Amino acid sequence: MSKSAWEQDLAAEFSGRTILITGGTGSFGHEFLSLIRPYGCAEIRVFSRDELKQEQMRVSLRDDRVKFYIGDVRDRASVDAAMRGVDFAFHAAALKQVPSCEFFPMQAVATNIGGSHNVVESAMAHGVKKLVCLSTDKAVYPVNAMGMTKALMEKVTLAAARSLGENAASTLCSVRYGNVMCSRGSVIPLFIQQIRNGKPLTLTVPEMTRFLLPLPSAIHLVAFAFRHGRQGDLFVRKAPACTVAALAQALKNLFQSDVPLNVIGMRHGEKLFETLATREELVKAEDLGDYLRIPMDDRDLNYGKYFTEGRTEEATIEDYTSHNTEQLDLPAVENLLRSLPEVIGQLQQAGRL
Repeated sequence: MSKSAWEQDLAAEFSGRTILITGGTGSFGHEFLSLIRPYGCAEIRVFSRDELKQEQMRVSLRDDRVKFYIGDVRDRASVDAAMRGVDFAFHAAALKQVPSCEFFPMQAVATNIGGSHNVVESAMAHGVKKLVCLSTDKAVYPVNAMGMTKALMEKVTLAAARSLGENAASTLCSVRYGNVMCSRGSVIPLFIQQIRNGKPLTLTVPEMTRFLLPLPSAIHLVAFAFRHGRQGDLFVRKAPACTVAALAQALKNLFQSDVPLNVIGMRHGEKLFETLATREELVKAEDLGDYLRIPMDDRDLNYGKYFTEGRTEEATIEDYTSHNTEQLDLPAVENLLRSLPEVIGQLQQAGRL
């Protein structure tokens, strides 16, 4: 199959280059490696603290160009060791589970804020040409420790980009996307496991809405940001949404299951709906079709002008949320689930395909 135009552009950019992926043993790292390995990279560095997952990747890939670096983003020295000689870096290392971050907030602070600061500072110090940092919808109007620390990760990246300016040797940008379907720790694998074990599906609040984004779409967002990102840009991938109840029912239908639903209520730090972009961001955002580009806020510390200047447009714009985006009905949710390799594999194992 021939490459698309954007894949050809990406292949040309990556050919002969050295790439670093922090948190590279996670869902993003696996998928991103699958995308870029055919592109002729000189070296791809997988940086993480999980030696078991690194060994599993090493055995499954058997690719001498993929190098594995044990380390922690909290430890600047280990980040520097992995960053030397890198052309492009992708920062995916993070603590992402809402409940665990709620109970251990300082761990989230250390990894998501301090660790991200280490990555940003190291990238600038080593002349990395472009760094793309991965964020989440939970960073917008955050009510939980995970979202708060990812929001500050965005601010750390933005502050560094602002200090560098447009013509710097390093370009720093970020992406923000909603829930990645079937990623580690997400609800779809949990629901499937409960269905196959004949246990009730544990729903928080049936009318809760969440964005739905297949992992390849999240990867395409990162690739788009890499190709088009300017200093300090933040890119958002538009996505449909559905209620948690619709997602549960769709899976029950696919697996032909009659397990009951057990409504357990909202957990620590959860929200009824998620927000991908605020109205303040949308005022200055550039609509690029499937994506929104939110340019860097380049205001300085001259606060005096904010007493005399403002924006009337913000009063007429709504935030972009999982409540007001495209809402998928039950058949549409089922069709989306049927497109996911993880769900297809489980359906085959259960004899439903």
